Amino acid sequence: MKRVLFDEDVPRQLRRDLPEFQIRTVQEEGWSSVKNGALLRCSSPTFDVFVTADKRLRHQQNISQYQIGVVVLGTFDVRLPRLQQILPELRVAIHDVLPGMVIVVGEST
Repeated sequence: MKRVLFDEDVPRQLRRDLPEFQIRTVQEEGWSSVKNGALLRCSSPTFDVFVTADKRLRHQQNISQYQIGVVVLGTFDVRLPRLQQILPELRVAIHDVLPGMVIVVGEST
């Protein structure tokens, strides 16, 4: 079972729609104030996938140096109803992403 970390900008209720993954949130881990680079470093040993709506992350960090895969929510609207519309694509991305890799799901507008 993949271990997934939701960033602060991902609605935690979304995990109910993804029961096949073991999901925790940045807040639950006590990492709310941790910046992206440090967050990727400290989450890599524990988690397989980091899910975020931060579209700049892949340009600001060298993801390939981390032992965690990143899934970026590319939708403009990151509220739960909109994210539920892209659940099939999100599921595949979480399943398929490899360490050091970034997959963007949803439209970019």
